[in-house]
Amino acid sequence: MWRTRVFAVSDSEIVLERPAAVGKVIDFLPGTSVIGVIAVGQNRWMFRSEILPAGPGRPGVNTPFNSMRIAMPTSVERCQRRDFFRTSTASLSMPGVECWPLKDPITVVSAEVANRAMIVAAEINGQAPITSELTLPDVGQSFRARLMNIGGGGIGLQVARADISSTGRSPLLWVRLDLRPMIAAPLGLTTRIAHTHVDHEQNLYIGLAFDFSFNASHKDFVSQQLERCVAGIKRPDFRAAA
Repeated sequence: MWRTRVFAVSDSEIVLERPAAVGKVIDFLPGTSVIGVIAVGQNRWMFRSEILPAGPGRPGVNTPFNSMRIAMPTSVERCQRRDFFRTSTASLSMPGVECWPLKDPITVVSAEVANRAMIVAAEINGQAPITSELTLPDVGQSFRARLMNIGGGGIGLQVARADISSTGRSPLLWVRLDLRPMIAAPLGLTTRIAHTHVDHEQNLYIGLAFDFSFNASHKDFVSQQLERCVAGIKRPDFRAAA
């Protein structure tokens, strides 16, 4: 999921800003199904659409260089926020994320190197079951969250009320992001809390920015894994299974 800007609208299409992750633009194949969400106050409007082929666009519609086109939906469904994950328009099952308050940022270097080795080994072994525990840096007590979106430079999480107190122990979080089968093994990341807000059900939404200041070489690896994730989702056999 990503937030996008609307450049233009016509009777047949919507021109959107292209998504990006870790500084790299992500391309989608024409015909890829997408779900659009518009949030206003306590309400959401949702619709299904698909990516249109790149081209000059329709007459009267501007198509900026960094844009993508989706088909104008035939119908839009209004739903309450609390019904977002069980609406009939689109059923989304977002993965869980394990988080730890980070005590000593320097210790992330060895943890990220070990995580990279684990993922590479899993790819070589044909995504064999992971038997070893994720190597951790110097962290505090873990807590669980739900992945809400992956943006251009970070991720958004939803934390239940019972675990909110754990998020204020450090501005840095070490997160374990499990995106199998697209990524062969769970991905370990250093993140910094960028913003937070409490929703109407008293759950906490956290915007986390990827932080590569302690291990700059990990940035390219994370970028490659996110690109691999998107490529896996675009495969026809994966879409059919989903």
